[in-house]
Amino acid sequence: MDAIEKLIAIFERFPGIGPRQAQRFVQYLLRISPSARRELIESVQKLSSSVHQCPQCMRYHSEKNKTCSLCSNEARDGELLAVVAADADLAALEKSGTYKGRYFVLGGTISLGSEKTNGLRTRQLLDHIKKGVTGERGLKEIILAFPANPEGDATANHLREACREIVSPDIKITTLGRGLSTGSELEYADPETIKSALEGRH
Repeated sequence: MDAIEKLIAIFERFPGIGPRQAQRFVQYLLRISPSARRELIESVQKLSSSVHQCPQCMRYHSEKNKTCSLCSNEARDGELLAVVAADADLAALEKSGTYKGRYFVLGGTISLGSEKTNGLRTRQLLDHIKKGVTGERGLKEIILAFPANPEGDATANHLREACREIVSPDIKITTLGRGLSTGSELEYADPETIKSALEGRH
């Protein structure tokens, strides 16, 4: 396999990228200047050297401290915890400017084909929740902010049952309102739609 074919094959592994898109990416890289290609190479290399995972919310960030700025910000509302599937969903909620609580990135959703939870940070989430219920401003609501699709619904149901085993009944466990249309991904929703979904959570 030559260098072009190998790079196309690598791009095809990216989520949502098919053979034609992968070929377009490679053709674009062939057209741009050597300095632009070097910039891309250096940026990818820095992912392993400067990006780390926050031990509290589990999102990836490149800040100096190990704990990210969202988790270390004492102005965030510790009574609210939004559980999201991926970093992109967290970014979408932040961009909406509506949510001021804390986060936890689960690392995906349940695959309905296998119903396996491998790779999901369920145990870490439950440990995080146990710590969150203590303190002056203890946890009061867990928002299961997953995509409005069957996988997201299955994940929310699974976590609701798991959370109910460790938290008292007075802690609310909610899901986003259907301001999000069925089948929509959270990361692609516009800020107004996310705002509506947050306000209509139940």
